[in-house]
Amino acid sequence: MSSGSVPSPTVLVLTSGGFNPNMLINGLFRSFPGLRVVEEQPESKSVLLKRRIRRFGYVNAAGQLATMVLSRFGKRFAEDRIQAIAREHGLSGERDPRVPVDHVESLNDAAAHALVARLKPAVVVTVSCRILSKATLAAIPCPVINLHSAINPAYRGQMGGYWALVSGDRDNFGSTIHLVDEGVDTGAVLHQVRTTPARGDSMWTYPALLTAISVDPMRQAVEDAIHGTLKPTQATGPSHLWFNVPIWTWLYHGLTKGIW
Repeated sequence: MSSGSVPSPTVLVLTSGGFNPNMLINGLFRSFPGLRVVEEQPESKSVLLKRRIRRFGYVNAAGQLATMVLSRFGKRFAEDRIQAIAREHGLSGERDPRVPVDHVESLNDAAAHALVARLKPAVVVTVSCRILSKATLAAIPCPVINLHSAINPAYRGQMGGYWALVSGDRDNFGSTIHLVDEGVDTGAVLHQVRTTPARGDSMWTYPALLTAISVDPMRQAVEDAIHGTLKPTQATGPSHLWFNVPIWTWLYHGLTKGIW
């Protein structure tokens, strides 16, 4: 850095990692060289299962877990399409080695809070991570912007793109860039973008497609946050919180509607 240059503002991405978050991180890094990443360990399947059992009961929790396992296993068969989506949008799911990464057990731990305090970000971006606790949000003294792969408020929660298609609401297959508050995908909306999935797309490829189309809107949101020009609007319309699909529901809609 030359003596007269101004350091790039720190853009801090909070994530649990993966191909799709890497597409967003790499896309943002092109515009924001001060970008850094804090990556947490994904929650264990046993913790997730116990939480789902408490909420949905044993049968539905087991059905959701089966779909999650199938999704992880089946993704390898959709690898060509996932890579094609990245290429079509000029993106890569391989992390750029120039991006600094700090690792923590959980984004809600004191270690993560200390990192935020040390890095002093101008804006925080969240993608594919656990819900931030009230204490974590209180420890972040700047705008926190989330990429939600669905249209809010109708498709808050999980697998929103899939649920929009199953509901016959193809015009609302898209993603939302929004501010993070203490609710689940209830923060004020900054941008929404919609697309149409290809004939062969499925639950294995929807997340990659929705992440890819969100890079440019997120770039604009980060730019606005840095310059203090964010223009949030409150989402309107019916609000619904969705969860992972049980495997029998997924099979039913796949066989009867061709929506996988």
